[in-house]
Amino acid sequence: MFTRIIDGRVPGDFVWKDDAVVVFLSIGPLADGHALVVPRAEVDAWTDLPADLLAHVMEVAQLVGKAQLQAFDGDRIGVIVAGFEVPHTHVHVFPATSEAQFDFANAAKDPDRDRLAANGRALRAALRAAGHEATVPAD
Repeated sequence: MFTRIIDGRVPGDFVWKDDAVVVFLSIGPLADGHALVVPRAEVDAWTDLPADLLAHVMEVAQLVGKAQLQAFDGDRIGVIVAGFEVPHTHVHVFPATSEAQFDFANAAKDPDRDRLAANGRALRAALRAAGHEATVPAD
């Protein structure tokens, strides 16, 4: 599924694109700005990623998390690597105010599309403001 999003065959609200990873918003967010950091390489388990790619995935997750702190409410940035729902490595990165937000049972089931689009614009703006213009797609 993620490869189809990466290739543009399924729509995704991208906030980051480079040669190794992409970042797009979750369609079942745990919080405003919830994003998925996904390597372009189709590798199921994160433990199977080459060390350099895993390091880059986590570096991008940290940059996205810093931008989320600027763009959204949250005391911390949550990170989850679960991998059960889609067999393609991905890191969930989201603003959090409590550990209760780490439960996927709390994910929005039918999020407002306009709100998701606004969240994408806000996150892209925060990433650009942090100096990452080269990797942030146009609105």
